[in-house]
Amino acid sequence: MLPSSPPPHHRGAARRVLVLSASMGAGHDTVARELVRRARAQGHEADTVDLMRLLPYGTGPGLRAFYRTSVRHAPWVYDGLYRAFLRPGDHNRPSGVPLARLAAEGLEELVARTGADLVVPVFHLAAQLTGHLTTLGRLRVPSVVFVLDFAVHRQWLHPGNDACLCLTDQAADDVRRALPGTHVETTGPVVAPEFSAPAPGADDWRRRFERYAPGRPPVLLSAGAWGAAAGLGETARLLTDAGYLPVVLCGRNQALRCRTARVRGTLALDWVTDMPGLLHGVRALVDNAAGQTAVQALAAGLPVVGHRPLPGHGAEGVRRMAELGLSEAADDSTALLDVLDRLVTEDPRERERRAVRGRAVFRADVLERAVALAGRSAVPSPGQE
Repeated sequence: MLPSSPPPHHRGAARRVLVLSASMGAGHDTVARELVRRARAQGHEADTVDLMRLLPYGTGPGLRAFYRTSVRHAPWVYDGLYRAFLRPGDHNRPSGVPLARLAAEGLEELVARTGADLVVPVFHLAAQLTGHLTTLGRLRVPSVVFVLDFAVHRQWLHPGNDACLCLTDQAADDVRRALPGTHVETTGPVVAPEFSAPAPGADDWRRRFERYAPGRPPVLLSAGAWGAAAGLGETARLLTDAGYLPVVLCGRNQALRCRTARVRGTLALDWVTDMPGLLHGVRALVDNAAGQTAVQALAAGLPVVGHRPLPGHGAEGVRRMAELGLSEAADDSTALLDVLDRLVTEDPRERERRAVRGRAVFRADVLERAVALAGRSAVPSPGQE
């Protein structure tokens, strides 16, 4: 596995980093782009590849379409799949390896062509693939998995990977229990630096909100990149009646945007390119997935409230964030209004405490740690056996 310290000739060496992502929503790709940016800024060569493009025979687009349809229109289907394949527990249940290994030849060819000497999976099936290939001796470079979920499900876990980097100490403990021989560290999430700095676009958003609904505190409702959410119109009506301005992120779901725009007093947005400005311009985030929008909100010092979570890993992640004090869970309409009233209009000290707690989760640079751990790896480079 990973010795306690890197050999001297690895320290400071430039790397060729390959980040293995997946176009399942936008969160994984957002993280991958930021890791590539950091790698290049630190003097490394870096690229990202979409695992869905490596899967043959149209498997990748088919898998993406099935998942998107399930979370949008049949969440009970995805919940069943989560319980069967992903939920922590009995490891005799089905594995993601058979699906992931369909991309094996594509990944091997890509590593050889790019000369990559470090692979960083940021998607669970990608972690299954790299672990599987390493176990077979077919991936001859280190693989350091960035587990970007607050609640770690079992498809992130493969003993063949060299290391796992996690969002929280609790997630890291879960990985250590499941993979006792794997090096595990807590780094916190990955977001672009613009989210934790004053956002130039925030004033433009605030002026837009004030023109649209004077005097109403804007509260952001997130439906993710695919516009998947339950009861979004009902939640928007509840907030409007309580004196708030619901600002709804509809992602790339134009049907959802059209429906939501008809809700009185609601501002329905399609794809937003200035997320730092938007998060600095609203007063709270109502979240349903504990995904990338939630961690971007933490970086921006914005209170996060979990409400009507998506089934499966969304519900597990929302619950874990609340248990850690990084958000508050609102199980019903009354609880949601109580939390928002306290955090948005009544208790600025509690709001600031939550901002400090949220920013404290960002502890280390994931790319720096991945490169350092790769320098310690016992995996031999080609020609050094």
